[in-house]
Amino acid sequence: MSRLYAIKDHSSEKRLFVNRIIAAFILASLLTAGLIIRLVYLQVAGHEHYSLLAKDNSIKIVPLVPTRGMIFDRKGRVLAENRPSYSLEIIPEQVPNMEDTLSRLQKLLAISDEDIEQYQKLRKRQKRFVSSPLLVSMSEEQLATFAVAMPYFPGVDIHRQLVRHYPYSDLAAHVIGYVGRINEAELKELPIAEYRGSSHIGKLGIESSYESQLHGKTGYAEVETNVQARLLNTLKEVNPEPGANLYLTLDIDLQRTAYDALGSFNGAVVAIDVKTGGVLVFVSRPGFDPNPFVVGIANEAYQALQSSENQPLYNRALRGLYPPGSTMKPFIALAGLEFDVINAGQKFFCPGFYQLPGVTHRYRDWKKGGHGAVDLTRAITESCDVYFYRLASALGIDNMYTFLHKFGFGEKTGIDLVGEKSGLLPSREWKRDRKNQAWYPGETLITGIGQGYLQVTPLQLAKATATLASNGKVMTPFLVDKMVGQQGTASGAEGSNYSIPLKQENVSSVIKGMVNVVHSEHGTAKGINKNITYQIAGKTGTAQVLGIKQNAKYDENSIDFKYRDHALFVSFAPVDDPQIAVAVVVENGGHGGSVAAPIAGEVIRQFLQEKYEN
Repeated sequence: MSRLYAIKDHSSEKRLFVNRIIAAFILASLLTAGLIIRLVYLQVAGHEHYSLLAKDNSIKIVPLVPTRGMIFDRKGRVLAENRPSYSLEIIPEQVPNMEDTLSRLQKLLAISDEDIEQYQKLRKRQKRFVSSPLLVSMSEEQLATFAVAMPYFPGVDIHRQLVRHYPYSDLAAHVIGYVGRINEAELKELPIAEYRGSSHIGKLGIESSYESQLHGKTGYAEVETNVQARLLNTLKEVNPEPGANLYLTLDIDLQRTAYDALGSFNGAVVAIDVKTGGVLVFVSRPGFDPNPFVVGIANEAYQALQSSENQPLYNRALRGLYPPGSTMKPFIALAGLEFDVINAGQKFFCPGFYQLPGVTHRYRDWKKGGHGAVDLTRAITESCDVYFYRLASALGIDNMYTFLHKFGFGEKTGIDLVGEKSGLLPSREWKRDRKNQAWYPGETLITGIGQGYLQVTPLQLAKATATLASNGKVMTPFLVDKMVGQQGTASGAEGSNYSIPLKQENVSSVIKGMVNVVHSEHGTAKGINKNITYQIAGKTGTAQVLGIKQNAKYDENSIDFKYRDHALFVSFAPVDDPQIAVAVVVENGGHGGSVAAPIAGEVIRQFLQEKYEN
């Protein structure tokens, strides 16, 4: 039996059991002590810290978006406003099946795939209980349709909001610009604090240049929320500061006159107040309707604008580059007088062509038989090319560059718009750096009549003409006259103004020729002087688009329209007290006197009629 059963050691078992009880008691004591110490720390030592964290979790800062400032013309007419609009918005967490809901809404309201895609991107950046817009601007038909079907779309509702609207549509699109949805690239560049809650930003024109002033300052509300970040109570509000209202120097009536006067032609018209530098007219035709860009233009519509041969999105007044043609001749003439290369009474014989010494190539005049003996006044009046070939040769490209640069050619005007081009004023250095070639005498000749490498914008032409009209006073053109906001009224754009030292008798000699362009029997723009009691100084221009061979004849009717010459005209009035300067470029218009000059004449007549024709 002793081999089958071992004798139990009760004493050892008892000690083992007691040891286990003691170990368990010690472990429980340690855990209890740790818990007590932690509770004491949280309630006493860490109270302030964790109380602050709890408060931060319960109080949120909600942005309050400011109302965008409005834009007015010089007489207080609205150019950009904020109109009530209705948007279709969705709270994702209240929607049982998002994909099914979007599919049914798309069919019901004819929502585009682009809008659906845009919404999908937007809602991913927001919390599920936050309302996100699917349609920004609903039509009356969409409103009526959804009102009937609303009970079948939980989590989907209609919200009222303000949407930017441009009442003059394409008439002022290139100068006013438009606002559009903030894209991802812009979101990274914008100040986060100021644009929290904002969905739109200025994209072009004044809307872009004065974005910070128009946007205003974002306010905020301190709100109490629960652990799911749902709103419980509003603790504090700091109201947003609305954007400033902008008052432009632009006259929308003159703008319409210039735009309509271009008719079926593409081109640009810029008019400047000679006394101040304020821009009265800033037309680029064709224009475009900026309103669809606010709510999100359809891709097909945008592609149609982009691919159009007429380039309606292209701002010709600000960015269009054109050979100035004969509109450059008054400035070349003034350069000749200022450098004492010629005097006003000196005559040159024009046989209809000009040749450089020792060269057989003939530089032709527009008048085949020539003008005969021509002085400065007649050369400007009848736009004699041979006279200016000779003058350019005598001046040289270096003197021409120096003088024309003073009038702002070859550089940006500094207008308060983004995207301006500087044009091209050629020089020896430019050609050597750009083309690695020497400058040739023949290039000097054609620069003297506004052809060759020389390129200007319509805005540059208007500024230079205003400078000539004011006897050399150079003023930076501007569009915003004043800004009116909660902080009061502030002046608009400010530029550097200075004067070009010019001899008064030289300026008078050039202006005399320009007056004859409009008011003499042989003037190339005499058709616009009817029934006015003041004098207009002007200069016509025709700029070649297609090069013509040495002995070839230009036949307008035998070439495609897009290759026909551009028509230009610069002018100012009244001569005895200049108030307005106008530059007109009509693409493929042919003749400056018959096409471009009447457009400037209409603008000048309308601007001055209150003073001279009542």
